[in-house]
Amino acid sequence: MIGRLGLLAIPSTLAVVIYMSVVFGLSRHETGLLFQADRTPPDVANANVDGLQSVRVRTADGLDLTAWFLPPPPGQMTILYLHGNGGNLTNRIGRVRRMARQGNGLLFLEYRGYGGNPGTPSEDGLAADAAGALSFLRDNGIEGGHVVLYGESLGTGVAVRLATDHRVGGVILDSPYTSIANVAQSRFPLLPIKLLIRNRFDLIGRIARIEAPLLIVQGARDQVIPPAMGRAVYEAAVQPKTIWVAPDGTHDDVLESGGDPIVTSFIAGIRMASRLPGPSPAPKAGTR
Repeated sequence: MIGRLGLLAIPSTLAVVIYMSVVFGLSRHETGLLFQADRTPPDVANANVDGLQSVRVRTADGLDLTAWFLPPPPGQMTILYLHGNGGNLTNRIGRVRRMARQGNGLLFLEYRGYGGNPGTPSEDGLAADAAGALSFLRDNGIEGGHVVLYGESLGTGVAVRLATDHRVGGVILDSPYTSIANVAQSRFPLLPIKLLIRNRFDLIGRIARIEAPLLIVQGARDQVIPPAMGRAVYEAAVQPKTIWVAPDGTHDDVLESGGDPIVTSFIAGIRMASRLPGPSPAPKAGTR
């Protein structure tokens, strides 16, 4: 009997060891798994957008970050674009061109640790990067009320946090989640990931504090972030708010799947309400 119990216990013990090793490994390598950065410096010339220039954004903790800036024409809003967890600005060139055609100003921010930038990405680090980008716009004569935040995937959490701390004209969330902890738990349902993850990006815990107009766009066929999460974020938000779902959209192509006119109309409504005055500002020190 003892021998049989011993043989039965070996697989069980091994399973526990494997389980704990996987948990430890996921926790230890969280930064690399979550922030899948391409560290290659992006070349703004590849975007082939007239007037688009590479600038430096200074953060409160002393980092100088690359960003791509297109000054707004007179009377237009400026989109502060906060991208997702993978790649770098080069992967967003299609979005840069698409949004430039809409006639708004643009600031596409590159995070710390991405695209040749110094530093290591983290939830608090990305929040500091976004705040630095907003300060850059303010230093160039663009007040927060004339800025629309556009968060893409992971960047939706960055946008929501920024909008709770600073006044902005509007917020667009492209493929949002309730929290990164919840997304991770949905990927690994048998592991206690939700309890271990450090970079939680608790979007749904902050969304009700946003007072600016909110637009959520998502794809019905998103297999990266469950569409139900976007709906939950919408339900938790306060008015004014709108949600639009692309029937054939996936995680990376909501604008390309019919979202373009939705976003354009939303920004136009904010512009009309803001009554933007004055000429287009010229970029100050920090550009190159």
